[in-house]
Amino acid sequence: MAEQYEKPRRRRTPTDATRPQVARGNGQRPRRLSAADAARSAMAQIGDLTGHDVEGVISVERNDEGWRIGVEVVESHRIPDSADILAIYEVCLDEDAELVSYRRAERYSRGQTVGRSR
Repeated sequence: MAEQYEKPRRRRTPTDATRPQVARGNGQRPRRLSAADAARSAMAQIGDLTGHDVEGVISVERNDEGWRIGVEVVESHRIPDSADILAIYEVCLDEDAELVSYRRAERYSRGQTVGRSR
């Protein structure tokens, strides 16, 4: 009997249930979105939007509009995994952890070291 191929499972990323909730309307000063919460939200949203496995967060920066987060994802799994194609997505979130924009900033092979700025 032939073995069936099983598609690799996608890594779990935070979902809406783990998204930060920013307190509003209770008379208290709204809680600011932390860097960690912004990073978790960016990982979850970019994973959902692209359908790619998220490797991790490589940068977090607060700006006047909210947060800019660099998220590294695996765009193409290869064998061996050192030949995987990775990408860095720049994700912009507002102070409520809502996606404002995202773009792929860079694409490269996992084993690539020459010419990379990061």
